[in-house]
Amino acid sequence: MSVESVMARVAALQEAMHPQAPAQAGAVRGRLSSDFQAMLDQSGVPPASTSPLLQTGGIGAPLASGAGLRALSFAQQEVGVAEQPPGSNDAPRIADYRASTAGAGIGPWCGYFVSWAAKQAGAPLGEAGQGFGAVASAWDWAQRTGRAVQTPQAGDLIVWDGTHIGIVESVDPDGKVHTIEGNSSNAVTRRTHDRTGDGATGYIRF
Repeated sequence: MSVESVMARVAALQEAMHPQAPAQAGAVRGRLSSDFQAMLDQSGVPPASTSPLLQTGGIGAPLASGAGLRALSFAQQEVGVAEQPPGSNDAPRIADYRASTAGAGIGPWCGYFVSWAAKQAGAPLGEAGQGFGAVASAWDWAQRTGRAVQTPQAGDLIVWDGTHIGIVESVDPDGKVHTIEGNSSNAVTRRTHDRTGDGATGYIRF
């Protein structure tokens, strides 16, 4: 048998032992990739490029807080709740808000209102979830815990000089801030403020 015949026989044996191995490996990888993507599609997990968990409003800044948006949803359902009688700082529904703040008594209730909304959202305010009646205490807590911010987004709490607090409903492109506030004209009321929040001290992010 010639050398050429031996080499041809060896080549034939190698082909028989390893038929189209690279192509088959590529096919297997492709099938696994397709199966994994199908599993993702069935799970409802969005692609990384569109997942709201990965979207940002600047370096490392989330577009919205899930807890904040949940609190906002609860607050929206309360618009129109009013004191009975006006000026009394009380009503059956306002008593519900008060119950979300430890040691609360009848009095100015804007803090009770946002504390109630936060508790309903599963993110009660305060280190012990005690809620806040005093707005200044809420702002102090926000500063201590890194929740104080200066640029608002929907679901943030808006604070004025330790005297009043509400929740941001939306922010216009021109910077106007739309809010829902308890104890505003003796009721839960929608308000619109200029781009500085009409002098707001800052915002609390959940």
